[in-house]
Amino acid sequence: MVETGTVRFIERDGGLAPGAGAPPPTAELLAGYRAMVLARRLNEQAGALVRQGRLAVYPSSRGQEACQVAAVSVLEARDWLFPTYRDAAAIAARGVDPVEVLTMLRGDRHCGYDPVAHRVAPQATPLATQLPHAVGVGHAARLKGEDTVVMALCGDGATSEGDFHEACNFAAVFAAPVVFLVQNNKYAISVPLARQSVAPSLAAKAVGYGMPGVRVDGNDLAALTVVLGEAVRRAREGGGPTLVEADTYRVEAHTNADDASRYRDDDEVAEWVRRDPLLRLRAHLLAEGALTDALEAECAAAAEELAARVRDGMNRERAADPDEMFAHVYATPTAQLVEQRAGLRAELELEGS
Repeated sequence: MVETGTVRFIERDGGLAPGAGAPPPTAELLAGYRAMVLARRLNEQAGALVRQGRLAVYPSSRGQEACQVAAVSVLEARDWLFPTYRDAAAIAARGVDPVEVLTMLRGDRHCGYDPVAHRVAPQATPLATQLPHAVGVGHAARLKGEDTVVMALCGDGATSEGDFHEACNFAAVFAAPVVFLVQNNKYAISVPLARQSVAPSLAAKAVGYGMPGVRVDGNDLAALTVVLGEAVRRAREGGGPTLVEADTYRVEAHTNADDASRYRDDDEVAEWVRRDPLLRLRAHLLAEGALTDALEAECAAAAEELAARVRDGMNRERAADPDEMFAHVYATPTAQLVEQRAGLRAELELEGS
């Protein structure tokens, strides 16, 4: 571990880095392994649903499952998760029905689940727009004396956005109980990290805001759990925000509409596939004698049950009411909205005649 101002660089080749803290108990790692198996299966099934035309789009988080699971595992029920469009696996790990998680991605205007009931904000497609909202929730909780921490997820591309700066600066100034988890997967669609920032790391950006920054192996569930757990405890105790950069990789294309071969080569992908977070954790648990054949079989069965439930839910046709798009735009509809609604109704009547 190298100390640079208020930035910690936790670097290692497998296992938990010295100085990163005591690793989580084996029982927690086994629970994390099961959650990662489910996350991987959700990614696979969602990809298949896109190819079948059941989902409009799906941004896979394959290769980033450790980030997804660790971010949720350190939160309490009273805490909030603010996800991006690539964090479906994290939302499902939070306990949201995966069918509801995927509802927005099939083209529904609803986010699919009750954000307040689950303490999970709607997925944000624009980069970084959820971050000021996350800080607002954390700041409001602090003003009300609530014991709430907010986990705000974003990618490396989001760190180039103004919303990222405003959120970090406000959170630091007002000591908002927020943990910013940057999943540095190396590409903002086709734009490589080198064209986003020349800082020594994204965690180094924390220095400018006066908050701690930590760069950690994003493919190591144990290290992520320790680092994020420390950040959450610090926030809960009134210590303010922390910026955590998880060094990971987007193994699959940006979405099904992207051709990743245009901007990266197969050798690069293969190198990161060898660092697969799921296989790394499995190898560790097997070496410890903690992962048995029975446990692996149970995890596989649970994953298949999840996939079947997702397929069944996505195969159910939802009756669409075109009139709904006008219902919640304004408390009092504008003249233009009234005219547009009337025009659509007239067109639908003609089609039905």
